[in-house]
Formats: sequence, C-alpha cells, structure tokens
Amino acid sequence: MDIRNEIALVTGANRGIGHSFVAELRRRGVKKIYAATRRPETVPEMPGVVPLILDVTDDASVARAADAVDDVTLLVNNAGVSTFARLTDGAESDIRLEMETNFFGTLRMVRAFAPVLGANGGGAVLNVLSVMAWMAYEHSNSYGASKAAAWALTNGIRYELAGQGTQVTALAMASVDTDMMAGIEDVKSDPDVIAKAALDGLEAGALEVLADQRTTQWKSRLGEDPALLYPQLTAQALHGLSR
Repeated sequence: MDIRNEIALVTGANRGIGHSFVAELRRRGVKKIYAATRRPETVPEMPGVVPLILDVTDDASVARAADAVDDVTLLVNNAGVSTFARLTDGAESDIRLEMETNFFGTLRMVRAFAPVLGANGGGAVLNVLSVMAWMAYEHSNSYGASKAAAWALTNGIRYELAGQGTQVTALAMASVDTDMMAGIEDVKSDPDVIAKAALDGLEAGALEVLADQRTTQWKSRLGEDPALLYPQLTAQALHGLSR
C-alpha cells in the first residue's frame, strides 16, 4: 500500500497514539485525514486534516460517519479505553465499557466502513491492539479480555474481507507514553515511534505489527504451558495445598 494515495480515517484522533497517527500520516503525504473523535473541536487545525464527530460506542454516530465520508480507503481503529478493572472484583460497568469500546466499537466501525473500503478498491484496516491480549497482570485484565476479543475479531475480518481486497493489519504493543498510562510506572514507548512502526508495517503489507520487544516476546510464547508463563501461580497453588 502506498500511503500517499490513501484517504484515512483515524478514530480517537485527538490525543495519544491517535494524534501520532494523524501526524505520521500527514508526514507521509496522505491525500486527506478524517480525525474522528467525540470532541472534534479538540483537533488542531492542520492542512489536510478534517475533524469528524464520532462516538464508536454509538450505532447512529458510526452510521452517520460512514454516510458522510464515503471516500475512505484506510481505516485506523485506534479509539480505546482502559479502566484498569479486575475481572473478579472490578465494576461490571467498567468491564462493559471496555468491551463496548475496544471490541464492539471496532466491530461497528468495520461493519460500517467495509462497504466503503470495498467500493473504493479494497483499501486497508489497521486495528490497534495490545500485548494485554496475550498476558495477565495484577490489574487491567478486563482490558486484556477486550483486546483479546479485538485480536480474534481482527483475525476473523482478515478472512472475511480478503475477497474485496481489503488488507487487515493488527498493531500490538506494550505500554505507551499516553494519557491512558499516565498513572502507571512502566517502561513506555514513544507514541510517535509506535505510529511510525505501524504504518511502516502497513505499507509493507504486514498482517501483524509487533511494535516492541516485550510484545514480540509474549506473542512468541503463546503456545507455552501457563505454568511456565506464570510460575508464581504454581507456587501459590502448592502453598495452598500444603496448608
């Protein structure tokens, strides 16, 4: 895919990785970028960037967007949310919000824009995922579940949209230096670096982009016994049996 020939729509475009996607797409000379967000007034005025009001959790909002911008050839599903909820005792409303945004929001966008992409020659979809799709942690496991669902969605639509010539690329990464991760102590990637890696992969035809070493390592270990991935769980189980 030659990015210069594309008309892109980026969800969650006003901050974080979404903002970096808009900047990197501009740097690569795309024809037009729809910067989609619930608050389009927060999108800075830039040549070639068109603010677009969009709430990926709202069916009507997504349908209006698809009707309004029928020239899109590259859909970047970046909008996401993390409440840091645990599955066993987190608020159900938080868990539902993450699934509604990270999984169903992506699904809504794909279902609404797949016909648009098909009519415009196929184009591409880039879904922003997370290493949390493949690992567990002390918190954020609800977020991980929503991203695991989005990963499965991405694999599924890759097959389903192949017939219309649509490239579907997954982007996965660990912690990134954005507002979402502001309160978490961790090694964090620069969002500009992530956006560049994602678009490098997209242009090269990659179906999956693993944007950092930690993500690459976790993806490579998916086939391992969970007892090897989480040895502390085995220790805890043995401790419980010995009491």
